[in-house]
Amino acid sequence: MSYFQAIVIGLIQGVTELFPVSSLGHSVLLAGWLGWDSLLHGQAADESFYLAFLVGLHVATAIALLVFFWRDWVAIIRGFFTSLRTRRIETAHQRMAWLLVLGTIPVAVVGLVFEHSLRTLFAKPLAAAIFLTINGLILLLGERLRRRPAPATAARDTTTPHIETLSYGDGAIVGTSQIGALFAGISRSGITMTTGLLRGLDHDEAARFSFLLATPIIFAAGVYKLPDLAGPLGNGIRGQVVVGSLCAGVAAYLSVRFLTRYFHNRTLYPFAVYCLVAGVISIIHFA
Repeated sequence: MSYFQAIVIGLIQGVTELFPVSSLGHSVLLAGWLGWDSLLHGQAADESFYLAFLVGLHVATAIALLVFFWRDWVAIIRGFFTSLRTRRIETAHQRMAWLLVLGTIPVAVVGLVFEHSLRTLFAKPLAAAIFLTINGLILLLGERLRRRPAPATAARDTTTPHIETLSYGDGAIVGTSQIGALFAGISRSGITMTTGLLRGLDHDEAARFSFLLATPIIFAAGVYKLPDLAGPLGNGIRGQVVVGSLCAGVAAYLSVRFLTRYFHNRTLYPFAVYCLVAGVISIIHFA
């Protein structure tokens, strides 16, 4: 892997991990479109130097999310431990802590068991293109079907539920939807945002909940695989990991800063159109 490839993939990873367009799908499609066959083969290998490289990028992305939402995380972690001590859930941050726990457990278990087999089976350009197209359809249908306030009360702020008042069942449903992101081409943020919209959240709340949900999963997945970089799989790419991770971290921070503002008054439609167009063109190219 060259340093140029590390920079390009790092920047793409940092952006597409948070934009609802699938980072895993783009890492597969990018290698296919640019003819980087060694990276493409490495993506689906049982013992992959490319996967070891992506581990560093995931950790950098998670750190960027932690930095951006550090105030939220301090309050959430404090709320988690105080709720354990008092055996009560009384504050918004205590409730958010348990929403995140319930939303994280299903994808953590499924990912631990099936992530490797799904990656080796579907981390191929044609499959990623198909799933990217499906991702576009998910975003499109989510916008069309999302739950809206009744017209007579739409002007009232209380009609749109805040994340902290989301039911535990709905929180678990939103978190469980992350399982779809194990397929290259399905976006973690896209599918969780769409599910959040269907459960009654508005766009900026759905985006914030999506980013908070993603942080522990991305970070844990990276740390779990991090020892690979210290072994043979890290030989010859450790410098590239550092450079790529720096690029991914900066790109992720700028992306989440942009998206939290974007979703105050905008929708998923532009991302749906992009995924449909890019997916269909890629299907034609790789078929």
